[in-house]
Amino acid sequence: MGLIDFLKSIEPDKKKSPLLHTAYDAFFTFAYAPDTVTKGGTHIKDGMDLKRLMVTVVIAMQLCYLFGTYNIGHQHFVAAGEYLGFIEGFHLKLAHGLIKLIPIYVVSMAVGLGIEFYFAAKKGHAVEEGYLVTGALIPLIMPPDLPLWILTLSIVFAIIIGKEAFGGTGMNIWNIALLSRVFVFFAYPLTIAGDQCWISGYEKISGGTSVNYGWFHTGFFNTLFEWLGLSTFSTATTVVDGFSGATPLALAYEGGWEKVTSVFSEGQMIWGAIPGSIGETNKVFIVIGALILLLTRVASWRIMVGMLVGLIGTTWILNALGSTPFMTVTWTQHLMMGSFLFAMAFMATDPVTASSTDKGKWIYGILIGFIGIIIRVMNPAYPEGWMLAILLLNTFAPTIDYFVIESNIKKRFSRA
Repeated sequence: MGLIDFLKSIEPDKKKSPLLHTAYDAFFTFAYAPDTVTKGGTHIKDGMDLKRLMVTVVIAMQLCYLFGTYNIGHQHFVAAGEYLGFIEGFHLKLAHGLIKLIPIYVVSMAVGLGIEFYFAAKKGHAVEEGYLVTGALIPLIMPPDLPLWILTLSIVFAIIIGKEAFGGTGMNIWNIALLSRVFVFFAYPLTIAGDQCWISGYEKISGGTSVNYGWFHTGFFNTLFEWLGLSTFSTATTVVDGFSGATPLALAYEGGWEKVTSVFSEGQMIWGAIPGSIGETNKVFIVIGALILLLTRVASWRIMVGMLVGLIGTTWILNALGSTPFMTVTWTQHLMMGSFLFAMAFMATDPVTASSTDKGKWIYGILIGFIGIIIRVMNPAYPEGWMLAILLLNTFAPTIDYFVIESNIKKRFSRA
């Protein structure tokens, strides 16, 4: 008996055990592609399903995950003035990153999928695949020291209020991962603002503050590293005097590009060896992920190029005004800072919440680029604007498509 035959033989009864059948169906359809294709006058002829489309997006994020995990540890030791070379203390940095990232990822998936399974069982349908990407995106856009209970609340809010209330996957108006982040930002602003949240492992970021290691540091990994003859985590580690943990964006708001480059080199910002959200710092790996999405035609190039056009055009206007040091930062320098590239590749291109028409995608992308850079440069309370810009344009995406379609209808009537 083959594996597929065995799996079919243990399929639970849908009426007697709806929750168990929902779990079974989610696993089975994830493991095996559909064995049927559409017939007749359709434009889709293969067995591609939503799960495989979502898996492509998840694959495109993997380099961000790998680098983000290591960078958590790197920033932790930079704060202590130890292992300042990027690959120095490799095992310690990777171990600390895993200790911080794995709980965030597990909570994201467990809470989100738990809610998905519950609603799927109640409605009597298969698990909707949309959360596969959302659950993978949420850890990448959060700070590494975010309390897990706050993360849990944000996910519950985002899925129930932002998704299930509208009917589930494909019905939501706003990007669910961004809703989770915006919930944290407005409900618990002190946990995601300032310099503290970007550096993990300390109660606060100030000179002399001791590390906050747990059993996995001093018990599990120290035992393993001692056995291998490697250096271990030390509870005597403290934050060095003068370290702030400020991100490039925070520095740019204080003193423009000159202030940024006094702390970070351009190479550090491009390769991501800087404080920031877990998956948003390495620009090279984000671009690789974007190329994967473009080559597989999962994401729209019109939205990506539109965002870039909006950013460049608005930056030129701000450069001409030049009223503040931040307004003099060029568009290429803006690309090195913050989360523009990540937002462009993985957030704005969400096919459910973005505009659907070709012309609408251009308008949608350009407006995100325009509004996002205005918020980044002009808003002293929040020196980053892509989350708010994307959510705002998510709201207006159907309106943009409506007017594009109406315009096309009028043009056709005029030719009739």
